[in-house]
Amino acid sequence: MMSGQHRADTRPWRAWPGLSGEDNGSPAARQLSDSQQFPLRLQDTANLMTIVILSRGKCGLSKCITRYLVAMAAADLMFIIVNVILLEINNIYFTHSFLNYTPVCRLSIALGYAAIDCSVWLTVSFTFDRFVAICYQNLRVKYCTEKTAAVAIATVCALNFAKNIPMFFMFEHQKIIDNESWFCVVKSSFYISSVWVAFIWFTIVLTPFTPFVLILLLNALTIRHILSANRVRRGLRGNNNTANHKDPEMASRRKSVILLLAISGSFILLWLVTVTYDICVQIIYIEYTFAFSDNPLTIMQETGFMLQSLSSCTNTFIYAAAQSKFRKQLIIVIKYIYGRFIKFVK
Repeated sequence: MMSGQHRADTRPWRAWPGLSGEDNGSPAARQLSDSQQFPLRLQDTANLMTIVILSRGKCGLSKCITRYLVAMAAADLMFIIVNVILLEINNIYFTHSFLNYTPVCRLSIALGYAAIDCSVWLTVSFTFDRFVAICYQNLRVKYCTEKTAAVAIATVCALNFAKNIPMFFMFEHQKIIDNESWFCVVKSSFYISSVWVAFIWFTIVLTPFTPFVLILLLNALTIRHILSANRVRRGLRGNNNTANHKDPEMASRRKSVILLLAISGSFILLWLVTVTYDICVQIIYIEYTFAFSDNPLTIMQETGFMLQSLSSCTNTFIYAAAQSKFRKQLIIVIKYIYGRFIKFVK
């Protein structure tokens, strides 16, 4: 551990770069922040399109599934609004706007944490809903309903917002200008308080380690159930494996397996760098200053942040884009937007 070095990073275990109001130094650091903008803007557009298309109710999905997908997209969109507008763009281009008042800055950080957690846990809730729908047909009628989905979504969001209230109090002002508090830095007590250390470990375990385990477990059980049902179905059909006797039910189940594997793989791969960084910082307790943009730990943090941000659109996209009716509605919306744009230009 490096001694005598001030930690300029305001997010000691996940990347919220540049909240201190100081210049992050080299052009490489600026390029690193700018490189995040394309995937974040892509995510913003993807989530907006998903919300609009699913809200139209013409994708052939049940109201229960639609509720979950719209909620997931809304949580992801909230993360992008907070991260891109209130933090990233503001920090790069408007370093002395009202968004850098300490209370506003602290609120933005807390909302950013809450949006990430809501997105992740809504994915877990949706995975559990699909697990029940596929593996427990009797319970499906009672649980997999629009009302239950609404209650689950409200509960997940309320708990995650409540859990992240302490994040508001993790930061303090960096400067006093004209009797006003400006910018956010981690409180000095954060590094010596056992309460804060315990809270951060609790937060890391809750997101993303626990969702990792739950998603893998639920998907494994679901896939095992599908494979078992397929074997029974083949036996009832007399083990007829000829190419001329295709089974639509088997094809549907195969698609379900591929979909579940895609969700699990996407979530794990896109969060892997962030999880590795969290482990390095908490166990090895490496102190690092964001200004050192060529530091491998800095690159790991920024890369993990970019991939973590990108993961906020992939789950919704995978679930929704797998539906042919969704793709048709997407083409209709794109053609409509293109037509309006051409009329506006002319």
